[in-house]
Amino acid sequence: MAVNVDEEACIACGQCEPECPVDAITIEDVAVINDDCIDCGNCIEVCPVDALAL
Repeated sequence: MAVNVDEEACIACGQCEPECPVDAITIEDVAVINDDCIDCGNCIEVCPVDALAL
């Protein structure tokens, strides 16, 4: 299971990307989380619009 992105809420600010220890996040129109995600939650903690959830 990976972190889910609320595509309507995500503003593609990029704050989550550097917090990922396995580089599973890329920023496009919204944050995109790939299968390398380890569900650590670091990205969830820094999202300013609460667009990320387990």
